[in-house]
Amino acid sequence: MTGETTKRQFRIGFQTSIITVFVGVVLLVGLTLVYLSFARVTSITRTAASGFIEKVAQLGADHVDEQFQNVRDNLDILSGLPAIQEADIADNSRLYSLMAAMLRNNPQLFNLYVGYEDGSFIEMDVIDRAKPAFRSGLKVDEDAKFRLVVISRTAGSAPVTQYLSENLIEVAEVPGPTGYDPRQRPWYVEAFRTDKTLLTGPYVFYATGEPGYTLRTPLKEGRRGVVAGDVLLNRFEDMLAEQKLGQSGLAFLFNDAERIVGHPEMSRLMAEIPERQDDLPQIGGLKMPALVPIIRSWRNGGPAQQFFADGAGRTYIAAVHRLDTTGSANVRLAMFAPLDEFYARIIDERRTLFALALAFVGATLPFAFWLGSLMAQPLRKLVEETDAIQRFDIAERPRIHSAIGEIEELGRSVFTMRSVVRSFASFIPRPIVRQLIETGSSLRLGGSRREVTVLFTDVADFTAKTERADPSQVMIYTSRYFAALSDEIMRHQGTVDKYIGDAVMAFWNAPADDPDHTANACRAVLACLAANEALNKDFRRDGWPPYDTRFGLHVGDAVVGNIGSSDRMNYTALGATVNLASRLEGLNKSYGTRVLVSAAVRARAGHAFLFRSVDNITPKGFAEPIEVSELRGELAQAGEAEIAMCRRWDEIFALIAQDGSAETARVRLSGFLHDHPKDSVALLHAQRLRSSAQGAAA
Repeated sequence: MTGETTKRQFRIGFQTSIITVFVGVVLLVGLTLVYLSFARVTSITRTAASGFIEKVAQLGADHVDEQFQNVRDNLDILSGLPAIQEADIADNSRLYSLMAAMLRNNPQLFNLYVGYEDGSFIEMDVIDRAKPAFRSGLKVDEDAKFRLVVISRTAGSAPVTQYLSENLIEVAEVPGPTGYDPRQRPWYVEAFRTDKTLLTGPYVFYATGEPGYTLRTPLKEGRRGVVAGDVLLNRFEDMLAEQKLGQSGLAFLFNDAERIVGHPEMSRLMAEIPERQDDLPQIGGLKMPALVPIIRSWRNGGPAQQFFADGAGRTYIAAVHRLDTTGSANVRLAMFAPLDEFYARIIDERRTLFALALAFVGATLPFAFWLGSLMAQPLRKLVEETDAIQRFDIAERPRIHSAIGEIEELGRSVFTMRSVVRSFASFIPRPIVRQLIETGSSLRLGGSRREVTVLFTDVADFTAKTERADPSQVMIYTSRYFAALSDEIMRHQGTVDKYIGDAVMAFWNAPADDPDHTANACRAVLACLAANEALNKDFRRDGWPPYDTRFGLHVGDAVVGNIGSSDRMNYTALGATVNLASRLEGLNKSYGTRVLVSAAVRARAGHAFLFRSVDNITPKGFAEPIEVSELRGELAQAGEAEIAMCRRWDEIFALIAQDGSAETARVRLSGFLHDHPKDSVALLHAQRLRSSAQGAAA
């Protein structure tokens, strides 16, 4: 006794002995190395990403500047034409052709125009580069591609607007505009105020009502004036979409007022500020709160490349770059992209480092394995014991002992489990054995009388559907069918007794007591119907015939317990209650129904479920007739029409059952069939009444 006590004092926990050694010696070192590897790779990735996005942002800014510079080159060419310098703009087809060619070669331009100090003005627009509402407002033919506005104060002619085809053939001509003075427009005024900037805006254009920028330059020779072109904000969308980095990156243009002036989805952003259509969206509308502080930091001298995280914790890198051609308009390019999409090669290197770290951990595993094996030999023996028990190899073996407390207790538990399994080895199926163990029911042959609700199911025409099928496929699909029904039965506190061919027998209120067993059985049947329908959809999709199930349900006394022999036992129910439930299931075929229940079931569950009467039968072995009813559903979920139909049918059924009411029953039944012509129960009783009438007449 003293020796046993001494042993217990020196026992240590298995978790302490094995896991502490392994985690403390091996994993601690390995995970530290992994952490250091990731820290190094993260530093490499951030450095490389910072340099890379700077190059990409520079290229993007150069591309945008190039687009603006191309427009400026065309403006310089236009300002050098003698016709422009001399304001020879009326009826000048050569000038019109050149302006149209410039517009065709610069898709980012909406128009080109020139304003003079005497109020003369010429403008050529590409109509379809504005929003569709612009063309609709003009009310011109679809052939019109260009709009030409000429106000020639020099020639003394009235202002005129012409609509030209793609080949500059006149489609229509209208007078005006009469009130337009180019000298009052922002682009004209700012061109002489400062010639150091190419851009004016953004502002709302007079012609289209859309926001955009004007690229302009004053005439250097000839008449005093300004030559200009408009770039609508929506023309930046395609250009900026090409600049994004990776799958989730974004490039956009903004100004010093922290307004977005160019974006791949600029039209959508503009539509989200309906209160001021002439305004521009704020950077905050991008739903990246960290961008505004980054831009402000850069404007105050901070770095042009910075890292930030979104609301989900995803790391991004952002870069900001100025545009040289925008001058005092101060338009800047911002670009950001997720770091995890940024550098595939560096990420691969991180994986390599991670693999090397794991290799180090793996190199230490032999020592940990040796130490664990030394300490866990009894545990391996217990594993062998449990494997043998799973194989029902339950011959008596000596109990396993260990100096480790948990293993000693586990050895005692396995020894006890072997004894228990040996006692229960004859109980099949296993779920019933588990229920018997949990409830403490008798393990001896024999049983006791108790009230149970018994269910029988059967698949209609099962043999015809499966006799020519591959047997292995029959087993697979039938097993799926059994599993679906069994799950619903057990979910509603039922006990699956056995499978008989394609049939299922189950009962409630045994082995565990269930005060509401009849209602639970009804709910289980309805759930089985739903599961059956869902499963049949899968069967049809697989090309397998559907299993249409019929149910019989009865409640009554039965003998419940273990039958068989000392070597093989079965926990089941026996008696007339079971026989009647089986008989009810078979009657479904005669009445064309799915669920038939006895009067006892209806009496118990009628307050919660919807039933209707079907027939009065006298089963073999019963002295008195038994009324059979059809379970239609839960009362709380039934519609008014369904409830009214069942109530109406029960009234008709009562007339059929009464002597001397045959004629009234036939009349009422005829009306019922008029409303429900396919009701199988009604059709059966109608046929009986006709046969009875014909027999009486004969």
